[in-house]
Amino acid sequence: MPPTERLYFRDSRLLEFTGTVIDIRSSDGGDSVVLDRTAFYPTGGGQPNDLGTLSSVEVTDVFEDEWGAIYHKVAGASSLAIGSEVTGRIDPARRLDHLQQHSGQHILSQAFVRACGAETRSFHMGAETSTIDVDWQSPSEDLIRAAENVANEIVFEDRPMIVHLVNEEEAVRFPLRKESPVQGDIRIIEVEDFDWSPCGGTHATRTGQVGLIAVRSYERAKKMTRIEFVCGGRALREYRLARDTAFGVARLLSAERENAVDLVEKTIQDNKTFKKRIHELLELAMSAEAGEMLVSADSLGSFKIVHQVFDGRDLEEVRMLAQKIVQREPSIALLATKDSGSVRLVFARAASLEHSMGELVTEACQALGGRGGGRPDLAQGGGPNVERISEVMQDAIESIKAT
Repeated sequence: MPPTERLYFRDSRLLEFTGTVIDIRSSDGGDSVVLDRTAFYPTGGGQPNDLGTLSSVEVTDVFEDEWGAIYHKVAGASSLAIGSEVTGRIDPARRLDHLQQHSGQHILSQAFVRACGAETRSFHMGAETSTIDVDWQSPSEDLIRAAENVANEIVFEDRPMIVHLVNEEEAVRFPLRKESPVQGDIRIIEVEDFDWSPCGGTHATRTGQVGLIAVRSYERAKKMTRIEFVCGGRALREYRLARDTAFGVARLLSAERENAVDLVEKTIQDNKTFKKRIHELLELAMSAEAGEMLVSADSLGSFKIVHQVFDGRDLEEVRMLAQKIVQREPSIALLATKDSGSVRLVFARAASLEHSMGELVTEACQALGGRGGGRPDLAQGGGPNVERISEVMQDAIESIKAT
């Protein structure tokens, strides 16, 4: 199969073209059409493929083989025939988005070289954000912002982005940021007097078309630094989301946006203080409730049995209450909380007693159609057979009395 002529190599703005079908291949995954020439970009170099139509037939994927033939996977090739001329149309929004992100990556990668001495080792364009991995082990906020500023200066200057199609001998006269991964004819993308990079992707004709370049986040990754960024339309969406979030938080706090962060920090600290105080008050309430329950509890020789089934009570509260009961005096606490769909058990005993709460809960949960277990002094579990809880609790009491 001969290599496909790539129309986007010279003009990434080309959104409509004609080509001749030279092959159609069918597989379990669908039909793939090969043209003699195409403006569709195939997945590669960190950039996803274009989408669109071939004579009104939807193109769902585009890829190339090792010989440079480009395949257009379509939703059915019955209306296409080998030798026929077709009209291809590229999804303009997707092409513009990819063009902005890939061109922005070239600018940002060179900006990191200029500002930080950090070379880009890999690039990935995602559906929402893109990333570059740069050879940089000690990132800092100041240097990140310095690189971002350099990149946006190049954008605002609206410099030309020039395509050079050269052979290997001619390529040596360009100060390439990285070596070409291909041999023979090489496509070089120049950002005028700033960056020269071999690349097969779609690109803007001027840097101003990239729009704002914004670093979204960064993190250390495999002895490098991963930079997450957005350009153009994605940067606008990112700004709108950040703006709406900031103003939304400010409204909730009845504050100006500039003061929202300080107020959120204060609210979080206050919340921690309130949670601590609530826990302290809950401890006091549980101690008092445990004392009241022990007063009315049944005595069994040298210890008491406290049993109670609560409606919809928080399990952690029930657990705390059981522990408070058995800490006050020699006793066993058989507690449960239930709702319409399930019942949860917490069984506890005082340290001075020898009954196994783990075995007792296991037996009880089997009757409830569930599972449970734990230590000899504290165990919990549950099951869906809510209607059997009274019977199960009584069986547990009888089992204790029998030992």
